[in-house]
Amino acid sequence: MRTTTTSGMAHGARRNLAPPTQITSPDKVVYPALGITKQQVADYYRAVAPKLLPELVRRPLSIVRCPDGIGQCFFQKHHAAKLGASVRAVPIREKDGGEEDYLYVDDIEGVINLVQMNVLEFHPWGARIADIERPDRLIFDLDPGEGVGWKAIIAAARDIRARLAALGMESFPRLSGGKGLHVVLPIRPGPDWAEVKAFCEGFADRMAEQAPERYVATASKARREGVIFIDWLRNSRGATSVASWSLRARPEAGVAVPMAWSELGRTRSGHDYPLPRALRRASSQRTDPWMGWTTAARQKLAASKREAAGRG
Repeated sequence: MRTTTTSGMAHGARRNLAPPTQITSPDKVVYPALGITKQQVADYYRAVAPKLLPELVRRPLSIVRCPDGIGQCFFQKHHAAKLGASVRAVPIREKDGGEEDYLYVDDIEGVINLVQMNVLEFHPWGARIADIERPDRLIFDLDPGEGVGWKAIIAAARDIRARLAALGMESFPRLSGGKGLHVVLPIRPGPDWAEVKAFCEGFADRMAEQAPERYVATASKARREGVIFIDWLRNSRGATSVASWSLRARPEAGVAVPMAWSELGRTRSGHDYPLPRALRRASSQRTDPWMGWTTAARQKLAASKREAAGRG
Protein backbone atom coordinates (compact mmCIF):
# COMPACT_ATOMS: atom_id res chain seq x y z
CA MET A 1 0.00 0.00 0.00
CA ARG A 2 3.01 2.22 -0.10
CA THR A 3 3.81 2.67 -3.81
CA THR A 4 1.10 3.90 -6.13
CA THR A 5 0.73 6.25 -9.05
CA THR A 6 -1.94 8.90 -9.38
CA SER A 7 -3.95 6.54 -11.57
CA GLY A 8 -4.15 4.03 -8.71
CA MET A 9 -1.95 1.48 -10.47
CA ALA A 10 0.66 -0.24 -8.36
CA HIS A 11 4.27 0.23 -9.26
CA GLY A 12 5.32 -2.39 -11.79
CA ALA A 13 1.78 -3.23 -12.93
CA ARG A 14 1.11 -3.32 -16.64
CA ARG A 15 -1.55 -0.92 -17.90
CA ASN A 16 -4.64 -2.82 -19.01
CA LEU A 17 -5.99 -1.67 -22.37
CA ALA A 18 -9.18 -3.71 -22.19
CA PRO A 19 -12.45 -1.80 -21.70
CA PRO A 20 -13.73 -1.53 -18.11
CA THR A 21 -15.40 -4.68 -16.86
CA GLN A 22 -19.18 -4.60 -16.84
CA ILE A 23 -20.88 -6.13 -13.82
CA THR A 24 -23.78 -8.44 -14.63
CA SER A 25 -26.59 -8.82 -12.08
CA PRO A 26 -25.43 -5.58 -10.42
CA ASP A 27 -28.44 -5.51 -8.08
CA LYS A 28 -27.86 -8.99 -6.69
CA VAL A 29 -27.63 -8.71 -2.91
CA VAL A 30 -24.49 -10.40 -1.65
CA TYR A 31 -24.60 -9.24 1.99
CA PRO A 32 -28.27 -9.70 2.97
CA ALA A 33 -28.05 -8.20 6.46
CA LEU A 34 -26.73 -4.93 5.07
CA GLY A 35 -28.33 -5.00 1.62
CA ILE A 36 -24.95 -4.65 -0.10
CA THR A 37 -25.08 -5.52 -3.79
CA LYS A 38 -22.59 -6.95 -6.25
CA GLN A 39 -22.28 -3.52 -7.88
CA GLN A 40 -21.50 -1.92 -4.53
CA VAL A 41 -18.73 -4.48 -4.01
CA ALA A 42 -17.24 -3.59 -7.40
CA ASP A 43 -17.57 0.13 -6.65
CA TYR A 44 -15.85 -0.40 -3.29
CA TYR A 45 -12.87 -2.14 -4.86
CA ARG A 46 -12.50 0.56 -7.50
CA ALA A 47 -12.60 3.23 -4.81
CA VAL A 48 -9.90 1.62 -2.65
CA ALA A 49 -7.74 0.51 -5.60
CA PRO A 50 -4.77 2.80 -4.75
CA LYS A 51 -4.53 1.11 -1.34
CA LEU A 52 -5.52 -2.41 -2.35
CA LEU A 53 -3.44 -2.98 -5.47
CA PRO A 54 0.02 -2.85 -3.88
CA GLU A 55 -1.19 -5.69 -1.62
CA LEU A 56 -2.20 -7.85 -4.58
CA VAL A 57 -0.43 -7.20 -7.84
CA ARG A 58 1.93 -9.86 -9.13
CA ARG A 59 1.38 -12.15 -6.17
CA PRO A 60 -0.32 -15.54 -6.52
CA LEU A 61 -3.84 -15.23 -5.15
CA SER A 62 -6.36 -17.45 -3.50
CA ILE A 63 -9.86 -16.04 -3.87
CA VAL A 64 -13.16 -16.63 -2.12
CA ARG A 65 -16.05 -16.90 -4.58
CA CYS A 66 -19.66 -16.61 -3.43
CA PRO A 67 -21.97 -17.17 -6.43
CA ASP A 68 -25.12 -16.67 -4.36
CA GLY A 69 -23.77 -14.13 -1.91
CA ILE A 70 -22.27 -15.00 1.46
CA GLY A 71 -23.14 -18.43 2.70
CA GLN A 72 -22.12 -20.95 0.05
CA CYS A 73 -18.60 -19.79 -0.76
CA PHE A 74 -15.46 -21.60 -1.86
CA PHE A 75 -11.73 -21.01 -2.23
CA GLN A 76 -10.02 -21.08 -5.60
CA LYS A 77 -6.31 -20.73 -6.31
CA HIS A 78 -5.87 -22.07 -9.83
CA HIS A 79 -6.35 -19.99 -12.95
CA ALA A 80 -9.27 -20.54 -15.31
CA ALA A 81 -9.98 -18.68 -18.54
CA LYS A 82 -13.54 -17.89 -17.45
CA LEU A 83 -12.20 -15.66 -14.66
CA GLY A 84 -11.65 -12.89 -17.21
CA ALA A 85 -9.17 -11.52 -19.71
CA SER A 86 -7.40 -9.38 -17.11
CA VAL A 87 -6.77 -12.27 -14.71
CA ARG A 88 -3.31 -13.69 -15.36
CA ALA A 89 -1.85 -17.18 -15.02
CA VAL A 90 1.54 -18.13 -13.59
CA PRO A 91 2.85 -21.72 -13.50
CA ILE A 92 3.97 -22.78 -10.02
CA ARG A 93 5.56 -26.04 -8.97
CA GLU A 94 3.34 -28.20 -6.77
CA LYS A 95 4.42 -30.55 -3.97
CA ASP A 96 4.16 -33.54 -6.29
CA GLY A 97 6.66 -31.98 -8.67
CA GLY A 98 4.14 -31.03 -11.33
CA GLU A 99 3.07 -27.53 -12.30
CA GLU A 100 -0.30 -25.80 -12.08
CA ASP A 101 -1.37 -22.37 -13.27
CA TYR A 102 -2.11 -20.10 -10.33
CA LEU A 103 -3.87 -16.77 -10.75
CA TYR A 104 -2.72 -13.23 -10.18
CA VAL A 105 -3.69 -9.70 -11.23
CA ASP A 106 -1.79 -6.72 -12.58
CA ASP A 107 -4.37 -3.99 -12.11
CA ILE A 108 -7.84 -3.02 -10.98
CA GLU A 109 -9.48 -4.55 -14.06
CA GLY A 110 -8.18 -7.93 -12.93
CA VAL A 111 -9.79 -7.34 -9.54
CA ILE A 112 -13.11 -6.34 -11.13
CA ASN A 113 -12.98 -9.35 -13.47
CA LEU A 114 -12.88 -11.45 -10.31
CA VAL A 115 -15.70 -9.50 -8.65
CA GLN A 116 -17.75 -10.16 -11.79
CA MET A 117 -17.13 -13.86 -11.06
CA ASN A 118 -18.52 -13.32 -7.56
CA VAL A 119 -15.21 -12.99 -5.70
CA LEU A 120 -15.44 -11.20 -2.37
CA GLU A 121 -12.12 -11.99 -0.67
CA PHE A 122 -8.51 -11.75 -1.88
CA HIS A 123 -5.74 -13.74 -0.21
CA PRO A 124 -2.23 -13.18 -1.62
CA TRP A 125 0.89 -15.22 -1.04
CA GLY A 126 3.67 -13.72 1.05
CA ALA A 127 5.92 -13.70 -2.05
CA ARG A 128 5.81 -12.19 -5.51
CA ILE A 129 5.70 -14.19 -8.71
CA ALA A 130 9.14 -12.80 -9.64
CA ASP A 131 10.70 -14.56 -6.61
CA ILE A 132 8.14 -17.10 -5.52
CA GLU A 133 10.47 -19.08 -3.25
CA ARG A 134 11.55 -16.11 -1.13
CA PRO A 135 8.80 -14.39 0.88
CA ASP A 136 8.85 -10.70 1.68
CA ARG A 137 6.22 -10.60 4.42
CA LEU A 138 5.16 -12.80 7.32
CA ILE A 139 1.86 -12.93 9.18
CA PHE A 140 1.03 -13.78 12.76
CA ASP A 141 -2.73 -14.34 12.80
CA LEU A 142 -4.25 -14.02 16.27
CA ASP A 143 -7.27 -16.32 16.38
CA PRO A 144 -9.21 -16.07 19.67
CA GLY A 145 -10.76 -19.09 21.29
CA GLU A 146 -14.16 -19.07 22.98
CA GLY A 147 -14.33 -16.56 25.81
CA VAL A 148 -11.36 -14.40 24.77
CA GLY A 149 -12.15 -10.69 24.85
CA TRP A 150 -11.04 -8.13 22.30
CA LYS A 151 -8.73 -6.33 24.73
CA ALA A 152 -6.81 -9.58 25.25
CA ILE A 153 -6.33 -9.88 21.48
CA ILE A 154 -4.96 -6.33 21.30
CA ALA A 155 -2.63 -7.13 24.19
CA ALA A 156 -1.39 -10.20 22.33
CA ALA A 157 -0.67 -8.14 19.21
CA ARG A 158 1.30 -5.65 21.29
CA ASP A 159 3.18 -8.54 22.89
CA ILE A 160 4.19 -9.83 19.47
CA ARG A 161 5.24 -6.35 18.44
CA ALA A 162 7.47 -6.01 21.53
CA ARG A 163 9.06 -9.42 21.01
CA LEU A 164 9.80 -8.67 17.37
CA ALA A 165 11.19 -5.27 18.32
CA ALA A 166 13.55 -7.03 20.75
CA LEU A 167 14.86 -8.89 17.70
CA GLY A 168 15.31 -5.61 15.86
CA MET A 169 12.24 -5.95 13.62
CA GLU A 170 9.32 -3.58 13.07
CA SER A 171 5.80 -4.93 12.56
CA PHE A 172 2.36 -3.55 11.67
CA PRO A 173 -1.18 -4.39 12.86
CA ARG A 174 -4.23 -5.17 10.74
CA LEU A 175 -7.81 -5.92 11.69
CA SER A 176 -8.63 -9.25 10.07
CA GLY A 177 -12.15 -8.24 9.05
CA GLY A 178 -13.31 -11.27 11.04
CA LYS A 179 -12.66 -12.26 14.66
CA GLY A 180 -9.02 -11.47 15.08
CA LEU A 181 -5.95 -9.39 14.43
CA HIS A 182 -2.91 -9.81 12.20
CA VAL A 183 0.60 -8.69 12.96
CA VAL A 184 2.37 -8.23 9.63
CA LEU A 185 6.15 -8.41 9.42
CA PRO A 186 7.84 -7.20 6.21
CA ILE A 187 11.29 -8.63 5.51
CA ARG A 188 13.99 -8.37 2.89
CA PRO A 189 13.63 -11.33 0.52
CA GLY A 190 16.35 -13.87 1.17
CA PRO A 191 15.25 -16.67 3.51
CA ASP A 192 13.28 -19.42 1.81
CA TRP A 193 9.94 -20.79 2.94
CA ALA A 194 11.48 -23.43 5.20
CA GLU A 195 13.53 -20.80 7.02
CA VAL A 196 10.66 -18.37 7.58
CA LYS A 197 8.36 -21.18 8.68
CA ALA A 198 10.95 -22.34 11.23
CA PHE A 199 11.35 -18.79 12.52
CA CYS A 200 7.60 -18.28 12.92
CA GLU A 201 7.03 -21.67 14.52
CA GLY A 202 9.80 -21.07 17.02
CA PHE A 203 8.53 -17.59 17.79
CA ALA A 204 4.95 -18.79 18.41
CA ASP A 205 6.08 -21.83 20.41
CA ARG A 206 8.14 -19.64 22.72
CA MET A 207 5.20 -17.34 23.39
CA ALA A 208 2.97 -20.32 24.18
CA GLU A 209 5.61 -21.84 26.48
CA GLN A 210 6.04 -18.60 28.41
CA ALA A 211 2.32 -17.79 28.73
CA PRO A 212 0.30 -21.01 28.30
CA GLU A 213 -2.66 -19.40 30.05
CA ARG A 214 -2.86 -16.85 27.21
CA TYR A 215 -1.50 -18.51 24.07
CA VAL A 216 -1.41 -21.73 22.13
CA ALA A 217 0.70 -22.42 19.05
CA THR A 218 -1.08 -25.53 17.78
CA ALA A 219 -4.20 -25.64 15.63
CA SER A 220 -5.96 -28.25 17.78
CA LYS A 221 -9.51 -27.09 18.54
CA ALA A 222 -9.42 -29.00 21.82
CA ARG A 223 -6.81 -26.63 23.24
CA ARG A 224 -8.26 -23.33 22.04
CA GLU A 225 -10.92 -22.39 24.62
CA GLY A 226 -10.00 -19.28 26.58
CA VAL A 227 -6.67 -18.75 24.78
CA ILE A 228 -5.39 -17.16 21.59
CA PHE A 229 -4.04 -19.35 18.82
CA ILE A 230 -0.95 -17.70 17.35
CA ASP A 231 -1.40 -18.96 13.83
CA TRP A 232 2.07 -19.09 12.29
CA LEU A 233 0.99 -21.55 9.59
CA ARG A 234 0.21 -18.67 7.22
CA ASN A 235 3.94 -18.57 6.57
CA SER A 236 4.21 -21.84 4.67
CA ARG A 237 4.73 -22.11 0.93
CA GLY A 238 1.32 -21.88 -0.72
CA ALA A 239 -0.43 -20.53 2.36
CA THR A 240 -2.13 -17.16 2.13
CA SER A 241 -3.56 -14.42 4.31
CA VAL A 242 -6.26 -11.91 3.53
CA ALA A 243 -5.08 -8.69 1.87
CA SER A 244 -5.40 -5.30 3.49
CA TRP A 245 -8.61 -3.64 2.26
CA SER A 246 -10.17 -6.94 1.21
CA LEU A 247 -13.76 -7.59 2.18
CA ARG A 248 -14.60 -10.73 4.13
CA ALA A 249 -17.43 -13.04 3.14
CA ARG A 250 -19.17 -12.72 6.52
CA PRO A 251 -22.48 -11.17 7.57
CA GLU A 252 -20.85 -7.99 8.88
CA ALA A 253 -19.11 -7.26 5.53
CA GLY A 254 -15.98 -6.52 7.54
CA VAL A 255 -12.85 -5.26 5.82
CA ALA A 256 -9.26 -6.20 6.68
CA VAL A 257 -8.06 -2.72 7.61
CA PRO A 258 -4.43 -1.76 8.32
CA MET A 259 -4.10 0.22 11.52
CA ALA A 260 -1.50 2.31 13.28
CA TRP A 261 -0.44 0.87 16.63
CA SER A 262 -1.72 4.05 18.27
CA GLU A 263 -5.22 3.41 16.87
CA LEU A 264 -5.59 -0.16 18.01
CA GLY A 265 -6.87 0.66 21.49
CA ARG A 266 -9.89 2.45 20.00
CA THR A 267 -11.09 -0.57 18.05
CA ARG A 268 -13.82 -2.91 19.27
CA SER A 269 -13.51 -5.98 17.07
CA GLY A 270 -11.72 -7.46 14.09
CA HIS A 271 -14.65 -6.40 11.91
CA ASP A 272 -14.80 -2.86 13.24
CA TYR A 273 -14.82 -1.51 9.69
CA PRO A 274 -17.70 -2.86 7.59
CA LEU A 275 -17.71 -1.81 3.95
CA PRO A 276 -19.33 1.65 4.38
CA ARG A 277 -17.05 2.64 7.25
CA ALA A 278 -13.96 1.25 5.53
CA LEU A 279 -14.83 3.29 2.44
CA ARG A 280 -15.06 6.45 4.54
CA ARG A 281 -11.70 5.67 6.15
CA ALA A 282 -10.06 5.10 2.79
CA SER A 283 -11.41 8.33 1.32
CA SER A 284 -10.54 10.51 4.32
CA GLN A 285 -7.17 9.01 5.23
CA ARG A 286 -4.36 11.51 4.78
CA THR A 287 -1.50 9.55 6.33
CA ASP A 288 -0.54 5.93 5.90
CA PRO A 289 -1.17 3.98 9.13
CA TRP A 290 1.76 1.79 8.12
CA MET A 291 4.27 4.63 7.94
CA GLY A 292 7.72 3.11 8.01
CA TRP A 293 6.79 0.09 5.92
CA THR A 294 9.22 0.90 3.11
CA THR A 295 12.14 1.06 5.53
CA ALA A 296 10.97 -2.02 7.44
CA ALA A 297 10.72 -3.97 4.19
CA ARG A 298 14.52 -3.89 4.06
CA GLN A 299 14.96 -5.51 7.47
CA LYS A 300 16.48 -8.94 7.75
CA LEU A 301 14.76 -11.84 9.43
CA ALA A 302 16.30 -12.73 12.80
CA ALA A 303 19.12 -15.19 12.28
CA SER A 304 17.54 -18.43 13.40
CA LYS A 305 14.72 -20.28 15.08
CA ARG A 306 16.89 -20.52 18.20
CA GLU A 307 17.39 -16.77 18.30
CA ALA A 308 13.64 -16.15 17.97
CA ALA A 309 12.85 -18.69 20.68
CA GLY A 310 15.52 -17.51 23.09
CA ARG A 311 14.45 -13.89 23.48
CA GLY A 312 11.37 -12.05 24.64
